[in-house]
Amino acid sequence: MFTTLANLITYQLLGLSSSSHLGQALHFFIEDASKIFFMLLAVIYVMGWLRAMLSPERVRDYVRGRPTWMARMLAVLLGAVTPFCSCSSVPLFIGFVEAGIPLGVTFSFLIASPMINEVAVVLLIGILGWQLAALYVAAGLVVAWFGGMLMERFRPERWVEDYVWQIRMGETTQTQPDTSFAGRHRYALGEVREIVGRIWKWVLAGIAIGALFHGYAPQAWVSEHLGGHSWWSVPFAVLIGVPLYSNATGVIPVAQAMLGKGVALGTTLAFMMSIAALSLPEMLILRKVIRWPALAIYSAILAASFTLVGWGFNLIG
Repeated sequence: MFTTLANLITYQLLGLSSSSHLGQALHFFIEDASKIFFMLLAVIYVMGWLRAMLSPERVRDYVRGRPTWMARMLAVLLGAVTPFCSCSSVPLFIGFVEAGIPLGVTFSFLIASPMINEVAVVLLIGILGWQLAALYVAAGLVVAWFGGMLMERFRPERWVEDYVWQIRMGETTQTQPDTSFAGRHRYALGEVREIVGRIWKWVLAGIAIGALFHGYAPQAWVSEHLGGHSWWSVPFAVLIGVPLYSNATGVIPVAQAMLGKGVALGTTLAFMMSIAALSLPEMLILRKVIRWPALAIYSAILAASFTLVGWGFNLIG
């Protein structure tokens, strides 16, 4: 259906050639934009319906008071299935600290939450296949688990901003969620409006970048320099992902175009993770709650982890 729509607009209505750079790029953009936004609306609505009783406060309460290993496991899993992005880092960080959750566990959540979510997983399966989706999720869970453990070794408590420790949020009474059919429908529509309203421009930007890469990047140059034979291709992919800003959903069309041009799997995974969890805007937001030494260590751990993941998958491939 989406391919037919792209063929109709690109080749019949506009009269572009399928062998031209512009034709290939525009076809990619129309097909991916229609497919991704259709899946995006459907998945967010369904997950919003199922998640009508979940909130950041409930996420915090699930983790509070558990043994460290269990708290870390819950934090990583909850980070993977909740829709919170880097914009939610500050209130979630403060809420976790206020609840007495160890900072190492909190950092595990902060790594997993922007990098993995169910919407991105469904899109990955639909566009790139379940194998790549499984690899991405598995790598993200491992990085979140061990990244939080490594952060704990550096005693990051000493670098948390003073105002975070001074906040006493107290216990708030939570209103009973409306679990009726109409209530869940309203919540799901609200999720669609909020999440799509927040990320649509980044998704379009990702599709546009992917389309340009798909249509104009020379196949031979990409295969030679980013095909996995050069050791520097993975750290280079991590480095160029830092100044970009998107989420796991918006970077999927870029990854699709990269893989289609012959970029190695490990290089592509490292690039996706870097954009989702190590972008400059993410770091600037986290700077509001932790000082520069902690931020530098956190960034170094993630960069090294993503590089090792990329090298590992390139070696296996």
